[in-house]
Amino acid sequence: MSLWREAFGLPPKAKNTVAKRSYHAANTGRLFADFFGSSRSPDSELKPDLVIMRNRARVLARDDVYVKRYLTLLKTNVVGEKGMTLQVKARNTDNSLDVIGNQIIEDAWSQFSMKGNCTSDGRLSWIDLQKYVMEATARDGEAFVQIVRNRAFIHGIAFHPIEADMIDEQKNERAKNGREIRMGIELDEYQRPVAYWVKKRHPGDLDFATYTVNVSERIEAKNIIHVYDPLRAGQTRGEPWMAPAITQLKMLNAHREAELVASRMAASKMGFFTSDNGEDAPADDYDNGVPIIDAEPGTFHQLPNGVDFKPFDPTHPATAFVEFQKGVLRGISSALNVSYASLSNDLEGTSYSSIRQGALEERDAYKMMQQFLLEHFVMPAYSAWLMHVMEFGYIPIPATRFPKFFAASHFRARGWQWVDPLKEVNAAVTAMHNGIMSMQDISSQYGRDIEETFSQWQRDKEMADQFGLELAFFPFGGDAKAKIAEEDPDAV
Repeated sequence: MSLWREAFGLPPKAKNTVAKRSYHAANTGRLFADFFGSSRSPDSELKPDLVIMRNRARVLARDDVYVKRYLTLLKTNVVGEKGMTLQVKARNTDNSLDVIGNQIIEDAWSQFSMKGNCTSDGRLSWIDLQKYVMEATARDGEAFVQIVRNRAFIHGIAFHPIEADMIDEQKNERAKNGREIRMGIELDEYQRPVAYWVKKRHPGDLDFATYTVNVSERIEAKNIIHVYDPLRAGQTRGEPWMAPAITQLKMLNAHREAELVASRMAASKMGFFTSDNGEDAPADDYDNGVPIIDAEPGTFHQLPNGVDFKPFDPTHPATAFVEFQKGVLRGISSALNVSYASLSNDLEGTSYSSIRQGALEERDAYKMMQQFLLEHFVMPAYSAWLMHVMEFGYIPIPATRFPKFFAASHFRARGWQWVDPLKEVNAAVTAMHNGIMSMQDISSQYGRDIEETFSQWQRDKEMADQFGLELAFFPFGGDAKAKIAEEDPDAV
């Protein structure tokens, strides 16, 4: 065989050759020369870029129409009109509802939730605070709320929102107690936050500074609620949710601005005068020595001998502008985890099926965000308030009953009306008839509790009786035929 290969000028066959195999994703060839990876820790990657990303996200939140729409969608769909509402369903030892205790806590929380009572500055209500936390988390990547206690507050406790800039991300050192401080957060050996180092004033408050030295003070972690969604294990600070879309949003803004300017120029017919002998054309005005002729609609100017006119007529708007914008916006909406139709308000070419499918997927994402907001902010804030009002006697329930009432406390998020309410209601009725869903399941889809529904119907019936009115419809089996009770002949 070797003589045959040698006769045809072929190299000798390699012995024991093993084909190399590798992941295509790890290809290091010419086409992947600019595709760099990183083996750095999440904090090492985040530390040098956190402030830049946060500031750019804030600029877009102020100036970009789509980012403004995105943040509004989050506040509308995650928090909603009424926010997350409290219902307490604690029970007594005989398994009956503790109606009195539940009502005491719900009434006290309702009072605390009013504007002026909830936050230390008196400017926000409980719903406002939820919206702030939601927007700050999406825009800045994290939100901080300090729990402050003072008898000046209505229940001796209030919440104080803190911007992410106030947490000293430049403080990276080993504390005197041996614990590590990373970007202003003091951690124990298990990377559990022990304390937060908070600046006494905002680092960007240049016009109203009242401190000569911007130092940070240590606040224990039990008094700080830190809301963020870590993407990697061991991540100490949060990154803006819109980080993957920031570059495309910036480029899209620049492209849209350039197209608008070019379209405006195209709408304003312009041109240049040329002269063979170099003499100036007659002018109505001069711009830095350059002659200008103002032309009114429907008028023509006679040019002198030797002067010619060359029109400047840019071809804008470009025909591909709309499709290009749509393509970029679809990518941005995917990065922001919202539908293109919701982000752009573009319903062209949509149908009932496509809108319904997109709405269901989008609402599933909003439900995940609702659960995130509930676990990371609402429940920790409510827990601190409930323990405080019990410990200091703001409600007539001792602190020893805290486990009972806290475990029975539930916050219900907003629900949604469906694209076709009639079809959805009929489907819900069929599901209840077949035992697949309960009335509580249906009420939960609309952000209500079945107890609220029953109570409201009871009040409606009582009010109708009070005014001598007969209701035109009766829920809960109202269509069933009435049974006539037979007289008992042995009855006295």
